[in-house]
Amino acid sequence: MAISPRAIILRAAGTNCERETKLAFEKAEVEADIVHVSTLKDKKQLFHKYQIICLPGGFSYGDYISAGKVFALELENIFREELQEFMHKGGLILGICNGFQILVKLGLLPFSDFQPRCSLILNDSGRFEDRWVWLKKERIGRHFWFRNLPEVFPLPVAHAEGKFYTEDNLLGKIEEENLVALRYVNEEGERRGYPFNPNGSLKNIAAVVNTEGNILGMMPHPERYIYAEHCPYEKEEKAQAWGLEVFKNIKSYFA
Repeated sequence: MAISPRAIILRAAGTNCERETKLAFEKAEVEADIVHVSTLKDKKQLFHKYQIICLPGGFSYGDYISAGKVFALELENIFREELQEFMHKGGLILGICNGFQILVKLGLLPFSDFQPRCSLILNDSGRFEDRWVWLKKERIGRHFWFRNLPEVFPLPVAHAEGKFYTEDNLLGKIEEENLVALRYVNEEGERRGYPFNPNGSLKNIAAVVNTEGNILGMMPHPERYIYAEHCPYEKEEKAQAWGLEVFKNIKSYFA
């Protein structure tokens, strides 16, 4: 039987994309609540109300130490048991930009075992990159997150630490297990360097799923493309608000 999913959008000091993310969920007909992580410390039972956890973009705790690290430590030390139960019950977890940084440093990507094996580090350019990029889907039959999107589509990025990095042997395992969800490409779908790959990510990786496919981390911001008018360079008649489709796919997952 289909259910009406609810999303909890976790924020902390420095999070700044929670309202846009809430709007995107609601536009996709998913009820979403913004909850400060400190509220959950005394109300851990709130996790049971939701089927989706979203970690939105921003600069949680000022990105001190490294981007997303403090928030990741907080989640592991206080909510590890709740997160394990949430994943065991088949809940979805989405991390966008800073949320992706949190998930890899929490060790929920790529293998959901709380063992950090990869990171998102300083862009090769050494600066904050705020631009639109082209993305190519990988293993499109497997990842429901991007169903109904074209093979190549645009989304915006905005980050200083977005370079996906890990050891060669783990990178090979991620590739072999088809855990790469999106790659940075040019408009023709070809892998290229900067500026098409805005941060220097290994193998042009822009998004990763876990083995089970219920956790997604992505550096691009789908919540910033929920109206056709958002895209600055697609022809007006072609613009389809592809970011909104990500949130619609989350809704459809529970149907």
